[in-house]
Amino acid sequence: KMTLVLASVALVSAFGSSFQYGYNVSVINSPAPYMQDFYNLTYLNRNDKPIDSAFLTLLWSLTVSMFPLGGFFGSLMVWPLVNNCGRKGTLLINNLLSIAAAILMGTSELAKTFEVIIISRVVMGIFAGLASNVVPMFLGEMAPRNLRGAIGVVPQLFITVGILVAQILGLNSILGNAEGWPVLLGLTGIPSLIQLLILPFFPESPRYLLIQKGDEEQARKALQRLRGRDDVDDEIEEMRQEDRSEREEGQFTVLSLCTYRGLRWQLISIIVMMMGQQLSGVNGVFYYADRIFQSAGVEENSVQYVTVSIGAVNVVMTLLAVFIVESLGRRILLLAGFGLCCVSCAVLTLALNLQTTVSWMSYLSIVCVILYIIGHAIGASPIPFVMITEMFLQSSRPAAFMVGGSVHWLSNFTVGLVFLYMEAGLGPYSFLIFCAICLVSVIYIFFVVPETKNKTFMEINKIMAKRNKVEIQEDKEELKDFHTVSGGQAEKKSVSSSEL
Repeated sequence: KMTLVLASVALVSAFGSSFQYGYNVSVINSPAPYMQDFYNLTYLNRNDKPIDSAFLTLLWSLTVSMFPLGGFFGSLMVWPLVNNCGRKGTLLINNLLSIAAAILMGTSELAKTFEVIIISRVVMGIFAGLASNVVPMFLGEMAPRNLRGAIGVVPQLFITVGILVAQILGLNSILGNAEGWPVLLGLTGIPSLIQLLILPFFPESPRYLLIQKGDEEQARKALQRLRGRDDVDDEIEEMRQEDRSEREEGQFTVLSLCTYRGLRWQLISIIVMMMGQQLSGVNGVFYYADRIFQSAGVEENSVQYVTVSIGAVNVVMTLLAVFIVESLGRRILLLAGFGLCCVSCAVLTLALNLQTTVSWMSYLSIVCVILYIIGHAIGASPIPFVMITEMFLQSSRPAAFMVGGSVHWLSNFTVGLVFLYMEAGLGPYSFLIFCAICLVSVIYIFFVVPETKNKTFMEINKIMAKRNKVEIQEDKEELKDFHTVSGGQAEKKSVSSSEL
């Protein structure tokens, strides 16, 4: 069952870390013109001549793209940090980056320097790269298996809440104006400060304490606090079993993960899902949304309110995913999510091409954008991170998050860089490329990715071992007791789902 301690640690870590990833994704969209004026004015004061428009475009694209680039560098730091400082320790250290960047961005106008904003965006990116990988790992290792999916979607929920809060605060009437934008950028430090003060009172990941630190007593105490009961022998035994099964391999590095046959399909699946998640064009659709609404006849003053309402749809649908992921399972949500995105992109291409000749097509394009956002929110955005936690065991999980996170951020960076050129060259047909990527993702998931709902990490590992055609080393005698506890059903289930 969900205990107060488990719910609190999920909320504190997601609010202090994931929320800010979302916030910083969209915080510079609304105040962009005012920030560009500031760049121009600063340049003029220094050089007595206005900034060249091409140079301003370059500076602005750097301001936007340094965030995902920082995210990529942050992902590369996941493996060494979580193994040496623990999951909780990494999140606490990470808060210092966010607070420093928030102070720099908040005071950039007073200091009359725009370079600081660009540097701070890199720092915020590193923060987000770490947060986007460490929070799902931390929560996935703490959650009982019947709540792992629901708790695994919580970080994504807070990312969407962060996007929405940034959109609301970025309205012209609130902080998205010439005076308010430094405050808007600086506010990102507050959740980090709250997390830095509260998170130390919560336990570290029990799996990390037992399997990596070998401290069974601390792991037991942490589990007892998280589960709200004294009897946690079943879970401790399951962790010991995982530890024994993995002892020969030691900690995986990224290189050994990429060359190890026993994890081949898990690794390919993570790369496909992460590329599908970002290359399916979610940032392009958010970027395009304003213009789609304008072409549909929404007044320019009202467009930002429509964008906020899209943000709200995103939050509501991700919240729905939290509640349905345990009953429907991961595989259904992935297939439905990518499938919906695929159909939306195809119809959107048609609608955008015909909206000049057929009057109601512009409304169809709005419906497509909303359906696309729904598809992403229920499946494509939240579930891949849940799957990394579930498809890998303790020794390979940090390296898997490092690979998955790097693919996520590099793909994000690529879409940000290439989309403007794609749109200039292909116009509405850009969405056909996104449609094709969604279709490939659906086909791959249908044939390869198993259902992981309500299974232990070892059971999932056995399903994938059959796919990788490897034998799992385990001591049969020692495990007899454990299997009588977890029941024979799990065994039968894992066989049937491996035949998917």
